[in-house]
Amino acid sequence: MSKNKFLPWIILFVLTLSITKMNAQENKTNQNLNAKEQSLVKISSLTATGNLEILKVQLNAGLDSGLMINEIKEALVQLYAYCGFPRSLNAINTFKTVLDERKSKGINDIEGKKIIIENNVADRYEQGRKTLEELTKTPQSKPAPVFGEFAPRIDAFLKEHLFADIFVSDVLTYQQRELVTISALASLDGVEGQLQSHINIGKNTGITENQLGQLADLIQESVSKTQANTVRKIIGEPLVQIIENDMMVRISEIEIVPEFLKEYNSILKEEASTSVKSEKGVVAIFPMYQKENPAQVRIVEIYADKEAYQFHLQTPHFLKYKSSTLKMVKSLRLIDMESLDKETMSTIFGKIN
Repeated sequence: MSKNKFLPWIILFVLTLSITKMNAQENKTNQNLNAKEQSLVKISSLTATGNLEILKVQLNAGLDSGLMINEIKEALVQLYAYCGFPRSLNAINTFKTVLDERKSKGINDIEGKKIIIENNVADRYEQGRKTLEELTKTPQSKPAPVFGEFAPRIDAFLKEHLFADIFVSDVLTYQQRELVTISALASLDGVEGQLQSHINIGKNTGITENQLGQLADLIQESVSKTQANTVRKIIGEPLVQIIENDMMVRISEIEIVPEFLKEYNSILKEEASTSVKSEKGVVAIFPMYQKENPAQVRIVEIYADKEAYQFHLQTPHFLKYKSSTLKMVKSLRLIDMESLDKETMSTIFGKIN
């Protein structure tokens, strides 16, 4: 074959390789979190915030999605380092309850890879330091600058236990572990610096921008728009508006028949608490009474939108409240309100400790 005839084939081959590489890069960029990864994100965020009621639901969903028992155990153990022993232990106890309930129903979940209990490496600090270098793609000095020099013990705990004892287990991959860490940090206030660092580490393990955007959406579902926006801000995605234009704010003015006052207050307290804890669309249900006249009850109700309010009206706890207090209510007046400052409203309840 002549040189002139061979040249078009070379060009075609090069173009094919280039297109294949571009498609592979595009597929990697657009890659979504799979069902197991989505469950890890939700389980981690709910563990970090201590929402055990919804965590129980997501633990069941995680097992149904294909997560193995030891994979979830490893995630919950790792989370002690990011949200504390109390939250980690509460989640582990909740997980045990879930497994017991599933077993009683004849559901046999897969245990998965064996968890390594002992790390027999002679120099665990060095092992952890090298693991951190692999994750960060940057040299790690001994001790760590600033905090490691100021408090050497915490540097030792970080290297010897977290990045050695825990990370030595291959039950979870480094990428899965970073999904767990990022999800927990994204759910907590005041840790944006650490979140930024772990997002960078997560990218080093292969987590894509698209997956981080999806992670933010899952944090919004499990925790709040505010926390999800901390991720979006770091990865350069548009922030989601915190307060919707059709948010509902209402004041309920209720007069109670005095003889039913104690019973009514008990029922109202339970209904308000259940609504706020279990309904994402309920921003607040805040019952009060007049000091000089306890039979005069006022409730500040805030719903994310009208759809959330309509959903609330159909919930079992509201229907129970409505039917059981009908005879106790002497008068009821519903006053719809409009916020003067929606931007500030999102910070109001965050200041209550």
